[in-house]
Amino acid sequence: MKEPKASDIKKYLYGITKLNKKYVTSERLSRVVGIYPEVINENLSYFEPMLKMDPEYNLMELVPTLKKFLVDQEENKALVKSQKIAIRKKDVEKYDSINDFVYKKMTSVGGLLDRNIVLSDTDLRILKKLIAEEQANRKNKK
Repeated sequence: MKEPKASDIKKYLYGITKLNKKYVTSERLSRVVGIYPEVINENLSYFEPMLKMDPEYNLMELVPTLKKFLVDQEENKALVKSQKIAIRKKDVEKYDSINDFVYKKMTSVGGLLDRNIVLSDTDLRILKKLIAEEQANRKNKK
């Protein structure tokens, strides 16, 4: 089952807390949020799989789980954004062309192409810059 979007979970959590009821069903929540109860059940079944079968399930029981999910999402989001890789011009200038890059990075000792090589994110960014330069050179020649 795929993970629900954080924006949808925020919307559901806001609707549940806004109702100020002890017992909130997906039908009641759908009137506040404006989404069909079946869609709400589908999204929230990630946290409680029995929700699809029980239309009278109390969604107030899911509030702590939803809050924890949102906190975890924010932490993961912060970690992902901080891992930006910078490519400098001197890194790109090590290679004369795309062919030179392939020869240096993707061949074994005998000059044979190694099909099992896995390029790192840095290598892929360098290759992307080399491709952009090659395209610019070809465009200028026309």
